[in-house]
Formats: sequence, structure tokens, C-alpha cells
Amino acid sequence: MDGWVELLSCPACAAPMFRADTVVGCPTGHRFDIARQGHLNLLQRAAPLNADTPQMVAARARFLDAGHYRAISDAVLRQVSSARRIVEVGAGTGHHLARVLDQLPATTGLAVDISSAAARKAARAHPRMAAVVADTWQRLPLRDGSVDAVLCIFAPRNAAEFRRVLSPGGVVVVVSPNPGHLAQFREQHGLLGIEPDKARHLTDTMSQYLRASGGEQVQRRLPLDAEAARDLIAMGPNAFHNTPEAAPAVSAVLDVAVSVFTRTDEVP
Repeated sequence: MDGWVELLSCPACAAPMFRADTVVGCPTGHRFDIARQGHLNLLQRAAPLNADTPQMVAARARFLDAGHYRAISDAVLRQVSSARRIVEVGAGTGHHLARVLDQLPATTGLAVDISSAAARKAARAHPRMAAVVADTWQRLPLRDGSVDAVLCIFAPRNAAEFRRVLSPGGVVVVVSPNPGHLAQFREQHGLLGIEPDKARHLTDTMSQYLRASGGEQVQRRLPLDAEAARDLIAMGPNAFHNTPEAAPAVSAVLDVAVSVFTRTDEVP
């Protein structure tokens, strides 16, 4: 958590925060304990029922650590190579942020997720990464202009907050699924679909606060054994409804858009 506390703002009153031993607080008296696992819970309410469970976090860790989505981390890295302070919202286990930090030795990262189970995992994902529990749809617990890049990988997008916490010239990197992403796999297992106009909606929403400034398409064939196929189901929202005891090995398709948006001096 060291190195990030001075960039945090109180979730209750937005005042600057400081650390005293295992407590993080603000001058107005709000106090938050750093968990023994290393993360800081700044959520001002009970976690929602759809927050990732420990079982979902474990499945995601196995799937990502096996390297199936390595191409996503590589694409994100290409967009933030000059950033020195990076926050990832909806970070889950912190896997992608940790891989970026591995390649940027002068950079520090903050993983934000609404799941305490995910934040516990992320807090230990990298020595230069801190983790907090917070809701991306609410005010992010960060000071204005405090970060150089925001990563949003299959996660909620709060464009107004992203602009607020970015320094001038900072970037938001959004990874979102294209219609073909895992299409056959999703159909086979009855997984949630992808809205057909997702790309247009993303651009329309983000461009109200930030300037679209490039990106790339990432497509890969994913040969998944039975364990990986089951983990892919178990790490997503379908895990709340039904996770099969077994899933057959399959060749799936990774098909995502990596979109970049920049904070300029003027509001678009």
C-alpha cells in the first residue's frame, strides 16, 4: 500500500488520506484498516451479491496463470509503456496489471475491485501493486489527476471518473469482447451473450469525456483442455447459476477490441 496512500482520497468525504501503521485515514476522522492480507477495503456498503466469490477468483487465477489471455496483457502493455502510475478497475486477481508491471520496472499499480476475495489475491500479485475494494460505479477513491493510465479489462466503465483521476495526457485502455469472442463456446454452454452494438456504445459513452486515440484488435485461437474450459465458465457470471462438473476440451476464439482514450485539456 506504500506509495499509493498519498494518492488516495477518502470514500466518505473525498479528503486526502494518510497511513498510520495498519490504519488509513483522513483528517476528518474516517478510518479504514489494512487487512492482514494487504488490501484496503474502502467500500461504503455491503458488497453486492454479484461480486466475485473465492471460487470464481480461484478459477480465474488458474485460467489466466495458464497464459490463455496473455495476448490481452501484451496488447495493454503496448498502450501504457510510458505510464508510471496505473490503476486497473475491475482488476480481479490483478493478473493483467501484474504482467504489465513486470515489463515496466519504474511503474507502480493499484488494483481496484468490488470483491474482497479478488482484492486479497491482487494484493499479493506483484510487489509494486496495491489493492483496494471499491465500486467503479461510484467515486473512485483517488485524488484528481493522480494516475497516468486506467485499465478497464472486461470491467465496468465510469468515463467521468476515469477522466477525473487521469493526469493530462493520461490514457484509458478498455478491453471489450467483440461479437465473435468465445462465440461457439458461449453457445455450447449457454453463457451470456454480447450486445451487437457494444463497440458503438463504448465509443459514444467514453467520447463524452475522453478523446478516442487508437487501439487494436486481438484475435487468437485458444486450445482449452477440459480443466481450462471448466474454469472459463466458473470464473464468469454464469458461475452464479450453473458450473458443470466437467467441460469437454475445445478450441475457442479470443476476439477482443483494445480501445484507447486520452484525457485532453478540453472536454470533448
